[in-house]
Amino acid sequence: MRTAGVYPNHFTFSAVLPACASTSILVHGQQMHCLISKHGYEGYVFVGSALVDMYAKCHDMGLAEKVFVALPERNIVSWNSMIVGCLLNSFHVKALFLFREVRKEDLFSPNQVSFSTVLSASANIGALEFGKQVHGVVVKQGLLTLSYVKNSLMDMYFKCGLFDEGALLFNSLGIENRDVIAWNVMSMGCVYNENFEEACNYLWVMKRAGISPDEASYSTALHASAHLAALDQGTLIHNQTIKSGFSTNTCIASSLITMYAKCGSLDDACRVFEEIDNPNVVCWTALIAACQQHGNGNHVIKLFEKMLADGLKPHYITFVCVISACSHTGRVEEGHAYFNSMEKVHGIIPGHEHYACMVDLLGRSGQLDEARKFIAQMPIKPNASVWGALLGACAKYGNLEMGSEVAGRLFELEPDNPGNYILLANMYAHKGKLREADHVRRLMGINRVRKEPGCSWIDVKNKSFVFTVHDKLHARTDEIYEMLKKVKELVTNKGYVPQTQFAVNSAEELKEESLWYHSEKIALAFGLLALPAGAPIRIKKNLRTCGDCHTVMKFASEIWKREIILRDVNRFHHFRNGLCSCRDYW
Repeated sequence: MRTAGVYPNHFTFSAVLPACASTSILVHGQQMHCLISKHGYEGYVFVGSALVDMYAKCHDMGLAEKVFVALPERNIVSWNSMIVGCLLNSFHVKALFLFREVRKEDLFSPNQVSFSTVLSASANIGALEFGKQVHGVVVKQGLLTLSYVKNSLMDMYFKCGLFDEGALLFNSLGIENRDVIAWNVMSMGCVYNENFEEACNYLWVMKRAGISPDEASYSTALHASAHLAALDQGTLIHNQTIKSGFSTNTCIASSLITMYAKCGSLDDACRVFEEIDNPNVVCWTALIAACQQHGNGNHVIKLFEKMLADGLKPHYITFVCVISACSHTGRVEEGHAYFNSMEKVHGIIPGHEHYACMVDLLGRSGQLDEARKFIAQMPIKPNASVWGALLGACAKYGNLEMGSEVAGRLFELEPDNPGNYILLANMYAHKGKLREADHVRRLMGINRVRKEPGCSWIDVKNKSFVFTVHDKLHARTDEIYEMLKKVKELVTNKGYVPQTQFAVNSAEELKEESLWYHSEKIALAFGLLALPAGAPIRIKKNLRTCGDCHTVMKFASEIWKREIILRDVNRFHHFRNGLCSCRDYW
């Protein structure tokens, strides 16, 4: 940096500090700071602003604020460095406070960077009213025409759940003024508000408008396809990424892995991973999550150990997947070991998701008392996911005493969740306590809690067909019910015994019959009719599949010699030759 007789000046330091910030190497920045202090340039506003920016990007907001407070003079760049730093480090409330403070300055006003950043901070914490106030100031200062600000406004409204307001801003942009960022914000807005089909459609509309999608565009569309479990749509988008030169992009690769996994094609997800030259931790985690969702717990452990051997540091979500995989494969000791290694070895503080997985791990193995003790010893207050895992275990093992206590806690934490009421009512019904079961169902009515109707859907020739319980709306209803009779006859001959405990809402004499009207069985019958012989049958369900349907699927896969892939709200079940990938441990 320095040659004999030539000393760096304040311009040199303000030019070099952004390089330290871009590499996020704190020690280099601190060395620069020492030189700056030595040469007496610390009080120069643009040098001080660059220092604030450097510390913020190196994730040390304490030092950033110390430099900022010590500045004898501040300009809008200094303030923006602090506001942007707060956004980068998730100090969103602090960003809002600093924005209020900068508006009190007499010599300068917030600029487009200030507005865009504070709108992003508002969006991230759902501060809608504050965001609306900022919108008003934007209009007053005549900055609404700036795409940088308008895109942030759209994003704020979308993340706060006001889809129509965000869409109105997007539509107010002329087609010629919509850059790729505007299109991406609009697509993500659709995803935030669960308009997944629209999110996919915007990718093609963008291309027709002459805008070249970037990695965010493709990742968003793939994310939407994954939610829809739309394999054909996701495959088309994959083809476009290859044509557009994004085949080596790790961000898109991780989205592709997730898309294929959620669409039921684990083999394609693995193939995408194998084609990545240097997979990063996000790609590894995407594949680990994919295998966990598909019940390949043993492979999850192998992948995780391979990732560690390659020198990659796991992150928060990686451990959620790994401990969950241990839970679903009965690896109690290994699950404990991985959980304990989080903070001791990897410096990751466990969160509610990890504690919920541990409770699930103990609960699934029948260790309900140990699970209860584990919750009591948690250093953080257990939330609904933790108590929900224990309630599920109580239901599985019929521990009504503990289950009723846990359900009471859940009714307080999430009074609008119908699943907790239904689990408790079913537990009472299974124990023959019908009066108590009816009381729980009446409590749902009093609290105006409604159970989401169960439905299953199946894709045939690029068209989705949705079936509900006892569905008779399809044009081929007669054929479907004839096929159901055939399925019932054949599986019974193979040894099927009805599990009437899964027909709790039916009269005793109708329980066995009502089991055959479950939506996934109707979807199965339609798949056997409509899909070519030997083709996989892919069924999706919005709720957890019941044990009786699970048993029927196993028998059907063996009888018809074809793979049946059932995606329910929790995971994938791959049925082949009379066996399920979950090994009946689910």
